Amino acid sequence: MHEKNNSNETDSFVFADFLALSVHDMKNSLGMLIGALESTIKEAQGRDLPLSARLGQMEYEAKRLNNNLLQLLCIYKIRNERYPVDIQEHVIRTVLEEVVAANRPQLVFRGIQLDLDCPGDTLWYFDKELICGALNNALNNSIQHTADKLRLVARVADGALILRVEDNGGGYPESLLQGEVAANKGIHYYRGSTGLGMYFSAMVAHLHQNDGNIGSLTIENGGAYGGGCFVLRLP
Repeated sequence: MHEKNNSNETDSFVFADFLALSVHDMKNSLGMLIGALESTIKEAQGRDLPLSARLGQMEYEAKRLNNNLLQLLCIYKIRNERYPVDIQEHVIRTVLEEVVAANRPQLVFRGIQLDLDCPGDTLWYFDKELICGALNNALNNSIQHTADKLRLVARVADGALILRVEDNGGGYPESLLQGEVAANKGIHYYRGSTGLGMYFSAMVAHLHQNDGNIGSLTIENGGAYGGGCFVLRLP
């Protein structure tokens, strides 16, 4: 009986590794597709507006799928203690500018104004790749639901770095505004999506710990624009 159980556990680990490798391969293929789409969009700009619009939507969906695959891969590695969390000191504004630049094509395509509110010389310790992933997820979600404005804010308060993504859309349903988003309560639906990005972002927040304090993710309505607010707190 024990040998059979051990065999089943081994098979499960092998299958999980196979899935992780498959996700990685799909992510690489999508990356190549996104690169080709970006080149085609540049060539089509100013020539064929309906075609540019369709290509822009294709690029958005491809990037969204690529982000989902990346999040799945990170979640797998984190849950299996295979992700090498790399906490380093970073200039916050520089990191946020990189995030904005990565999302600039979709912002321009959709006519969305993004305001970056962050001091130029503030430093903080965090895993850059994980935090960029969480912020890209938040911006991706807000791009879908905003009317025409986004705000990316960074502030240091009460011994923590507060990162906020705010929009001027309809906000989150009241049923979801229940305090901290937990990384250990499974996946729920957020504004019409599976909630995978929120689950990933909550997990990222919890990986950032300092002197007994643990990072957190909350969602709320309000902010400068009165819409949905994604709030990441890093100790």
